[in-house]
Amino acid sequence: MKNLNKKAVVLLSGGLDSATVLAYARSQGYECYCLSLDYHQRHIAELQAAQNIARTLGAAEHKTVQLDLSLFGGSALTDDKIAVPQSPTQGIPVTYVPARNTIMLSLALAWAEVLGAQDIFIGVNALDYSGYPDCRGEYVKAFQAMANLATKSAVEGQRITVHAPLIDMTKARIIALGTKLGVDYSQTVSCYQADAQGRACGKCDSCRLRREGFTSAHLQDVTRYTTD
Repeated sequence: MKNLNKKAVVLLSGGLDSATVLAYARSQGYECYCLSLDYHQRHIAELQAAQNIARTLGAAEHKTVQLDLSLFGGSALTDDKIAVPQSPTQGIPVTYVPARNTIMLSLALAWAEVLGAQDIFIGVNALDYSGYPDCRGEYVKAFQAMANLATKSAVEGQRITVHAPLIDMTKARIIALGTKLGVDYSQTVSCYQADAQGRACGKCDSCRLRREGFTSAHLQDVTRYTTD
């Protein structure tokens, strides 16, 4: 069902998954307000990618919130003293950023309430992902339940829905969907340690999952690598 003229806040990191989610939300007729977070992440080039993607895919507006999570550290993405793993590891990897999705969804919730939007989109995935606890379906449902307890709009009858349309998709299926919807994946940055030009290392877990996704989808990998 199309949702013509309905507003939605879309969390947009600049990576493959969030770009696909934006394209999907637009295809469903939503007027999309994109929100990115500059948390002093190692792969800061993704924020420029987010700007390009928002413009290309027709976002109504794009905001970037500044919130320095490097003050806390605790992740290879926010602490230069913690190396990004070059091969798969056991358990939850050090690239997990404590409470990141909770923070981003909370910011999206605040903007949604101001906009009068009842829909939030996030590109979390529970299949081809790195094992992060805040990428699971039960987490998304729990946040949605909290959102509908915590906001004036929901208490007054305008309930919030948190959409995670990629949650049960393989990376290959995500790429196939985005390609069908016109996503230019060469604009996206997924690498945990991309250089200033947005070129990927080709070695980290995110690069591995992305490359395997293109291979499984039988599509050309348009990622720009530092070795190219």
